[in-house]
Amino acid sequence: MTAFGTVFTPEMIASRYDESGWSAPEVVPSDSITLHPGAHVFHYSSTCFEGLKAFRHPDGSINIFRMDRNIQRMAQSSHLLSLPEIDKKQLEQMIVEITARFAADVPEPPGSMYIRPTHIGTEPAIGKAAAPSTTSLLYVLLSPVGDYFSGGSTALRLLLKEDGMRCAPHMGVIKSGGNYASSLPSMMQARAEVKADQVLYCPDGQVQETGAANFLLIDGNEIITRALDSTFLHGVTRDSVLTLARDLGMDVQERDLSIEELLERSAKPETEATLSGTAAVLAPVGTLIYEGKEYTVGSGQPGPMTSKLRQMMNDIQWGRSEDTHNWLTRV
Repeated sequence: MTAFGTVFTPEMIASRYDESGWSAPEVVPSDSITLHPGAHVFHYSSTCFEGLKAFRHPDGSINIFRMDRNIQRMAQSSHLLSLPEIDKKQLEQMIVEITARFAADVPEPPGSMYIRPTHIGTEPAIGKAAAPSTTSLLYVLLSPVGDYFSGGSTALRLLLKEDGMRCAPHMGVIKSGGNYASSLPSMMQARAEVKADQVLYCPDGQVQETGAANFLLIDGNEIITRALDSTFLHGVTRDSVLTLARDLGMDVQERDLSIEELLERSAKPETEATLSGTAAVLAPVGTLIYEGKEYTVGSGQPGPMTSKLRQMMNDIQWGRSEDTHNWLTRV
């Protein structure tokens, strides 16, 4: 089996920005791009991206999930990185066009087409450390993917880390490659030393996020997660899950969650913890590691509410239940 996100369609769609504005989008080969070695992105990390999915429905139609939210977030990331302002309508058309072009390659559920819009600064100017790139490249890459849980849904082990954060606080809301790279050393150390799957960053003792996902705690009818601020990524999946939880009548609390409260609640037999993200929707957490000691979350196994919320989301994505929130865009 190939690893998630390593197979690509042979073509992508791209547009370039210069002093005359955005070029007409063009379908081009997806196996390479040509950039000057002095391109701004290589030296000053002027890059952001998004991750969203298209799904095949029983009637054969292809539907993209919450594209508007991803485009909105990409526009925000581009703005905060001082990249050229994207044309949101053009990006929507690019996503729809390239997805429709490869509609036949969208897998049946539980597979999907992973969509990766990417925006990079291309100006060849290594003297512009304190100035933005005046040119850029925006492209949309496609990757057919299978079931994230094909090997079974296993509860994850998280190391709680109080010192440090995933990225600089003012960069948290930006979906940029550098943020992920900055979290790799602590994640690799956690894997080597305590066999953790992820690091859960808890600056000042307050639960925040992991290196690649938002964190949610489920205690009976309560679902608790950190309130949105500039220090961490505002996940589209997080927002979707919380919306579905409210639909179920759950008490959704977006607030501070201390390590102490997390460990106290986790000791209850029915408590669940989960990570939310585009790839897995919800990935169950079974063990928390803090100050050299392991704490079991609830039963230590994937919990029923995590499974229920993930299934509710999948049923909307796969066209098996009504899209009451108008999250789908038909290609």
